[in-house]
Amino acid sequence: MNVFDKLALPNGSIIQNRIAKAAMEENMADANHAPSAQLMRLYQAWAEGGSGLLITGNVMVDSRAMTGPGGVVLENDQHIESFRKWARIGRAKGAQFWLQINHPGRQMRANLGQPTWAPSAVPLALGKMSKHFNTPQAMTREVIEDVIQRFARTARLGEMAGFTGVEIHAAHGYLLSQFLSPLTNQRTDEWGGSLENRSRLLLEIVKAVRAVVSPTFAVAVKLNSADFQRGGFSADDARQVVKLLNELAVDLVELSGGSYEAPAMQGDARDGRTLAREAYFAEFARDIRTIAAMPVMVTGGIRRQAVADQVVASGVDMVGIGTALAIDPYLPRDWRAGKDNAPALSPITWKNKPLASLANMAAVKFQLRRLSLGKTTDPKVSPLRALILQQLGEAARTREYRRWMAQNSLSAQ
Repeated sequence: MNVFDKLALPNGSIIQNRIAKAAMEENMADANHAPSAQLMRLYQAWAEGGSGLLITGNVMVDSRAMTGPGGVVLENDQHIESFRKWARIGRAKGAQFWLQINHPGRQMRANLGQPTWAPSAVPLALGKMSKHFNTPQAMTREVIEDVIQRFARTARLGEMAGFTGVEIHAAHGYLLSQFLSPLTNQRTDEWGGSLENRSRLLLEIVKAVRAVVSPTFAVAVKLNSADFQRGGFSADDARQVVKLLNELAVDLVELSGGSYEAPAMQGDARDGRTLAREAYFAEFARDIRTIAAMPVMVTGGIRRQAVADQVVASGVDMVGIGTALAIDPYLPRDWRAGKDNAPALSPITWKNKPLASLANMAAVKFQLRRLSLGKTTDPKVSPLRALILQQLGEAARTREYRRWMAQNSLSAQ
């Protein structure tokens, strides 16, 4: 078994190889928060690069709830033609193309000017950076029901636009991950308390999505192997959630880890010295594979074919690659041609972990911007330079978002 073997999904569809372009947040929406020309150029490169599966960065189910400014929103059919064009580009070379659909919950910056909802009124603990996030309001039953319907509507619109699946984001500290964790979910109703109750929102969303899409449309879930915080969502919890998902028509589970407070999805576990440390969620994925009824994908630090092949040979069904494909979008094609490429960014050794995490994300987004403009990437970019450019860009996009929301609220009156 190697990364270039095909993978059959439970829905009967085939993925041409075991390499997935994992989701990375691009923040490249156009003025209407639909896919921009730059975003389409970026996905054209990935489509030509040879990955069997492309998963978009966050596509938001609610324009009032954004993981960041410049995010793509799919909550109605107003700009469906732009999404159709995006789907055609991503699928042009035979890859499956899935929308990662998401709601940020409390992980939404205060300067976006929107009410912040979460399972409970538990603020983010980010030290000096906590001031950038509002203390959330505890979600009412009506808000919870609205969120369920929004995930389903976005999935249905995604299928209408020509995408081949959706991945429901229940990892990295976003809303569904917040419901799963006892640290952020302190509810005493049917949505909190026991793991069964904390899992209820995710399970209800999977059921609602599956009810409105065709049987051959892929429905996947992205899940934390753990959130790496004492008293939080644990590896045992993740095992139990996968067992609950086994009862539903889920086509793939992607395992990652961490959150804004504990950003393990970028962590410093990868040093390249050993295969095991480079694929830093792979051991847990192998364990989950023994109980999962659906294929399992692991994402986190993979950048060498030897590692990817070892992960697949160990029984994990797919490898998700993020940063390495931001640097070299043609990496799978290179590997197939026998090239031993292993793209990596310069390591960031700053003591302030949340700031280092932001700088790492900024360095990745710097590569994405260059690709979207048809330029070559620069993996040696200064993290500080990337972070400053990122902050300036976000400030401008935040102002644009606030104007857009104000115009939308005026036109709705």
